[in-house]
Amino acid sequence: MIIVNNHGKSIIKIHLCNSCELLLMKEKKILLPGGAGLVGQNLVAFLKRKGYRNLVVLDKHKKNLEVLRRMHPDITIEEADLAVPGLWAEHFKNADAVVMLQAQIGDLHEEPFIRNNITTTEHIINLIKKYQIPYTVHISSSVVTSVADDHYTNSKKEQEKIVLASGINCVVLRPTLMFGWFDRKHLGWLSRFMQKVPVFPIPGHGRYMRQPLYVGDFCAIIISCIESGIAGKVFNITGLEEVDYVDIIRQIKKAVNAKCRIVHIPYLLFSLLLRFWALFDSNPPFTASQLKALTAGDAFEVIDWPAIFSVKPTPFATAIHETFNDPEYSRVALEF
Repeated sequence: MIIVNNHGKSIIKIHLCNSCELLLMKEKKILLPGGAGLVGQNLVAFLKRKGYRNLVVLDKHKKNLEVLRRMHPDITIEEADLAVPGLWAEHFKNADAVVMLQAQIGDLHEEPFIRNNITTTEHIINLIKKYQIPYTVHISSSVVTSVADDHYTNSKKEQEKIVLASGINCVVLRPTLMFGWFDRKHLGWLSRFMQKVPVFPIPGHGRYMRQPLYVGDFCAIIISCIESGIAGKVFNITGLEEVDYVDIIRQIKKAVNAKCRIVHIPYLLFSLLLRFWALFDSNPPFTASQLKALTAGDAFEVIDWPAIFSVKPTPFATAIHETFNDPEYSRVALEF
């Protein structure tokens, strides 16, 4: 049903069939700042599969935007540094929903985290208010409840505080470690690394419990939020299966048919090697601080998100297979 104000004189109620309402919903203009990363690339694919076409992606990563343009030439894509005011702000006009995906995930220095996690968020919220955009999905992180103390964790905590204090109509989602198509870090990088080396190192015993979340399931949750308009709440979105790090590596090795040998290395030596690596790589795929977070022993809250968002979860083994064996997307890798 749609309610129309007839020039202030009367209210006309127009009843639409379910298919008509769904068609109107699919015409929504959805903005994806930071949409060239892991979640954004997947979200575009899943939104289009559901019939959404009026999509706008804003991101500063040139190479990853080229990947997105190649696969989706029918959507609006603009290279933009969201930490700097510019013409990109015009895209916020007449938007129906914003999915805040922009995030700095890894770096050795604090400044990029402040710039890309905090400054960009302040700019985007100002535009949401300016153009009175009715709905926002903010992608936070499970690390805001973590015991970890690093630049990523601290900046994501501050980012979430800014969003919640802004007063905009939004829902906040806190995913755990994600994997899936287009994974340039995390499991995606690990899969490519193990196919190039004869020996794959595991820190210590490797029995570090993880709760990995399949990005396909997470995208389904985001779309559910857009369609339902659920707001004013914060949800911890955690993988439903607890899997040790070493078992994740074994699953990946099997999925990609890697021939490398898995070898356990003492934790301190592993950390030292990562620090040595960082001397020669300004943006390493895995850092000593991330190693510390891996072994911190965090156990994140598990809620019944399948029921809350009407999403059928994908079993971990199935998700790993889909991630590395999909004929269309599994061979597409993003840059750091």
